[in-house]
Amino acid sequence: MFKKTTLALAVSGLLGASAAQAAMVYDQDGTTLDIYGRIAMGFEGGGAEENNVDNSEEFRNFGSRLRITAGHQITSDLRAFARVEWRFTGDERNQASGFDEVRNSYIGLDSEQYGTFTAGNFDSFYDSEVMGVFDVYVERGYEFAGGGLQARGDSLAYMTPDLNGFQAFIAAKHFSERGLEPSDQTSEGNVIATQGGVTYATGPLRLALGYVEDTVRGGGNGETRVGTTAEYAINDAFSARLGYETRGDSDTQGGGFDTVGLGGTFATGAWTFYLDYYNIELDNVSDSRDAWAAAAHYDLSNNFDVFVELNDANEDAVNSYEDDLYYAVGARYHF
Repeated sequence: MFKKTTLALAVSGLLGASAAQAAMVYDQDGTTLDIYGRIAMGFEGGGAEENNVDNSEEFRNFGSRLRITAGHQITSDLRAFARVEWRFTGDERNQASGFDEVRNSYIGLDSEQYGTFTAGNFDSFYDSEVMGVFDVYVERGYEFAGGGLQARGDSLAYMTPDLNGFQAFIAAKHFSERGLEPSDQTSEGNVIATQGGVTYATGPLRLALGYVEDTVRGGGNGETRVGTTAEYAINDAFSARLGYETRGDSDTQGGGFDTVGLGGTFATGAWTFYLDYYNIELDNVSDSRDAWAAAAHYDLSNNFDVFVELNDANEDAVNSYEDDLYYAVGARYHF
């Protein structure tokens, strides 16, 4: 069975940590403050070897971060929330700054009756709600969408409440030219990139369908990206997933593709195993690209887990460089 989460958590994307791992710092008179963080380190090697660039082993950081979440119960149905999250390097000394990136920073209102409104810097709803069932790997292996797809910054979003298993969302990111000198302005000018979708969950089945205006200003090719996924919990241990994503080819930018993904998750005790296969058809490229990823995660405790991951992106099928098997081995402590 699929676990239902609160609407406020649904908009935050896949963080790799449950609410139980966050530390409640303050909870009084309807006001709460939580702190969550993780330090993740390990080794990686392999992957693309372009122009004889070394792709041997390296000790590195795997997404260490610190997050603060706050909320206040305004009425019995309406709750205000806020969140800020930073990334930091966990594998080496960083004297230049304490953090590398402000990953998320947003505020919003959550109502069981009217839904959730979010404003600020947050991950793509299309990625988390539609394609995110495939986003299960610590590092590499996810071939759909991405958390930053036409998102993260200057964005507004709305998600409906759960309506007998149905939920819908709409979001928009504003790329502004305000304050720029003519020499710094882009040919696209002010741009608004929208995305939206709908999900439906009933028993062991979850379906999702969505779109993104993949604007050039936001790193796309100016065409609309459309995706759909289905996930089915066969039993308490095993779930299967199927996904499809497409984007038209642009006359000026190219970038058209059709991607099909098939995968599954098997969980037993403290172990969780993942396996996914993708077929990627690129427009104007004669050969398709077949990619696969596999992983084993083991929970030593509620706060400490270790992982082994493999990924063969097979990028040498469409590029002129060698592509070795990528591997990552590491551990994460959640606090």
